[in-house]
Amino acid sequence: MKEFLVEVTTAIPEGTDPAEVDRRRAAEALRARELIAAGHLVRLWRPVGEMRSIALWRAADEAELHEKVLGSLPLWPWMTGVVTALESHPNDPGTADATA
Repeated sequence: MKEFLVEVTTAIPEGTDPAEVDRRRAAEALRARELIAAGHLVRLWRPVGEMRSIALWRAADEAELHEKVLGSLPLWPWMTGVVTALESHPNDPGTADATA
């Protein structure tokens, strides 16, 4: 699987019923747990004081990431995101050959 850094900002449309927001947020939490179990959502951060998130995702390719992973999020229609495909760096401390 390939890795992707995804930065997302969520903007709830003005006038949206608060009950709909609550419903989607609950569904989003459930879907996130499913994507974690499937190995797609690896890490998730929120910058302090911002309504933005940064996540490390895994997918076979960018098409799968958009169509089957991110597109399955209940809040996705309200999100704008930047996807960056990642590759290993030779000095990555997380790889066995980094110190070789």
